[in-house]
Amino acid sequence: MIKYMFQPHGDNRGQLVALEEYKDIPFEIKRVYYMYDTGEGVVRGHHAHKTLQQILICIHGSCKIKLDNGREQKEVALEKPYEGLYVSNAMWREMYDFSSDAVLLVLASELYDENDYIRDYNDFIDFVNTLESR
Repeated sequence: MIKYMFQPHGDNRGQLVALEEYKDIPFEIKRVYYMYDTGEGVVRGHHAHKTLQQILICIHGSCKIKLDNGREQKEVALEKPYEGLYVSNAMWREMYDFSSDAVLLVLASELYDENDYIRDYNDFIDFVNTLESR
């Protein structure tokens, strides 16, 4: 797990954070999406990816991310618009505890491909074990 602290630039007009691929983001950005109006008690995610990498930034409000690499789990709070969480491939993720005003921005290394998703936790464990045995 890597948490990035992006450089905010601001003055009396407000704040700005600029992100550049391979400079601030460790991959080429091929897809950007965001989640908002997430209901109370809703958990998003429940999947891993075979190759896709992501940076998650809660640009407004707050949320929590549970990461699981098949051996250990960590919980990370995202509460500042200038911090991002790197999520590698082969990492199970669940996003939850969204504040009512949360907007979670996701920068992805690949275009959407349903074949890259691992949506069953037992299949994820098998995938991780296969990677480790190589």
